[in-house]
Amino acid sequence: MSAILQGLAVNPAAPVDVLLRLLDSGDGAVHSSLCRQRREIPDEVVAAILAHPNPRTRGGLARNPYVPGELRGLVVDDEFWLVRAKLAGGPGDDAWPRHLPDHVIERMYTTYDGQELTELIVSRQVPRRIPVAYASHPSAALRRYGTGAWGSLTEERRAALLDDPDPEIRASAARRLEEDDAEEMERRLRALPGTRSHAHSHILVNCRLSRAVVDDLLLEREDDDLWCLAHNYSTPPDVVAHVARVGDPKARLAVARREDLPRDLVDLLARDPDPEVRTAVSVRPELTEEERAAVDYVVPPLRDFRLGEDPYGAPLSHARSAHPLLRRRVAHNPGLPAGLVALLADDDDLGVRVLLAQFHPAAPPELLLRCYLEYTGWYRDRLLELPQFPGAGLGPRFADAEDPAERLLAARDPELDPAVADALTRDRDRRIRSAAARNPALPQARLHRLLEDEESSKDAAANPALPPGTMYRLLDEA
Repeated sequence: MSAILQGLAVNPAAPVDVLLRLLDSGDGAVHSSLCRQRREIPDEVVAAILAHPNPRTRGGLARNPYVPGELRGLVVDDEFWLVRAKLAGGPGDDAWPRHLPDHVIERMYTTYDGQELTELIVSRQVPRRIPVAYASHPSAALRRYGTGAWGSLTEERRAALLDDPDPEIRASAARRLEEDDAEEMERRLRALPGTRSHAHSHILVNCRLSRAVVDDLLLEREDDDLWCLAHNYSTPPDVVAHVARVGDPKARLAVARREDLPRDLVDLLARDPDPEVRTAVSVRPELTEEERAAVDYVVPPLRDFRLGEDPYGAPLSHARSAHPLLRRRVAHNPGLPAGLVALLADDDDLGVRVLLAQFHPAAPPELLLRCYLEYTGWYRDRLLELPQFPGAGLGPRFADAEDPAERLLAARDPELDPAVADALTRDRDRRIRSAAARNPALPQARLHRLLEDEESSKDAAANPALPPGTMYRLLDEA
């Protein structure tokens, strides 16, 4: 019966009293389905979850990838560390990033310990603007975290932190300042054991290097030394130019991405034999559209949805660039105005269309369907989870399709012919059988038979056409 109860827990038509009875069960899998996998949770049920004695039940709400961050944030002050840790870790890497509300983040920064904060920082739930804003926050507890954004702070703000009335903040700012002291970093580097470690890499990549250290790296030429020099902000211009000419493709790529690259090296790397290096040059901000077009760049297939930058940071003018990668940068901005959404929805680059479909809450339904049919890469199935993905009318188009991914669309059509829905519950593909078992067009007789089948009972119990009386009966039997 556990599978049936798990299905009831996510059934969108389940009455509140059914959900409350499910919370009274001692089945952890049922609690997980209700708290972590249900897409909409009534207020009465949320209140019951928050008051539930089992911290794993409350922790399920903290990790639900479908509900708003405001709702997940209700557990921010939970008495049990496991619940707070689950909130800090977020829904998980397989879920779409969802920012927590500012007030929840502020509460976490001021009350959570180091491990929980580490989880929060890597969870992608904190907008990049937050640490920078904290550098000037009136609360010392929050200003302390502002020093972590040292590289993004103005000289005036850095000076204020170095002279902060709070001794811990002054000490933290001083440590950041020391990392910009080449002599101090050389002393620390020389004091480290000979075997390369994370401590070595941190200094070589992120801290100011003395000329002596730079020359040693050029002389020793261990693996990745040139990449470290290409990446480090303090590398002298003559050494950057040297790496651009003699480094391997990985090092040259790091040079191509430097913000302070002189024009002669931009032009040099625009002719680099490695296509990835040329492509990195082609999106540099100092190039004109004509200069970009002159670079022999390569537009790679869309593979990574973590673009490594603030989705709000790309200029909106990129939407009209001739370069597809610049259009991709702006396409994943969820705040794009309607005019640019309409423009990019008809873009000739599949990557642009998919990013818009995946990230923008107002992406047109027809775009989502088109992307699902044309795109077969990462997170394709997430398109099906978006609320504006079309359903009605897809049955006649795809019920007989050879591709299981297309027949799956038919199985999700809420207006599907009942006979077709019945037939799809016998499809050779497991996912299609599962979707058809959840389809509200499924004949009641077939639905009740599926409830008795071990493979399909969970999906049948999640069918919104299941009568409330049947739900109560199933609960009583359980």
